[in-house]
Amino acid sequence: VHRLLEAQLQDQRREHEEEMEALKNQVDLMQEELEKQQQAFLQTLQLSPEVQVELGLQQEITRLTNENLDLKELLEKLEKNEKKLKKQLKIYMKKIQDFEASQTMVPAERRFHEQNMQVAVQRKEKDFQGMLEYYKEDEPLLIRNLIT
Repeated sequence: VHRLLEAQLQDQRREHEEEMEALKNQVDLMQEELEKQQQAFLQTLQLSPEVQVELGLQQEITRLTNENLDLKELLEKLEKNEKKLKKQLKIYMKKIQDFEASQTMVPAERRFHEQNMQVAVQRKEKDFQGMLEYYKEDEPLLIRNLIT
């Protein structure tokens, strides 16, 4: 038992020393980086005000360019997601219409009106805005389609 405890203590001591060495290396790297930044800052202060302003503008332009690129990537991802969701919505709307058609037999003119409503939904996907006209008896169907 005594040897086992000594072995564990030595392992812990070795791990502690390795961790301390890694932390010392990390501190040294951070100090070097800080010194580089301080030197760059001092060099910037020694420059004329016009050059300081120009450097500041260049840095800001670089920052904004990087930010714009990130935002463009995010926009592309969101647009792809939007297209995917629109496809899913169309599939689910078709499934609902098929299900409802199989549940009850629909008169010919009501079926024609539902096709017109589907066209209105497609227009809405194209960012058209406006009023929606519907029959009172179609209200539950319309609400269900809007929810899904």
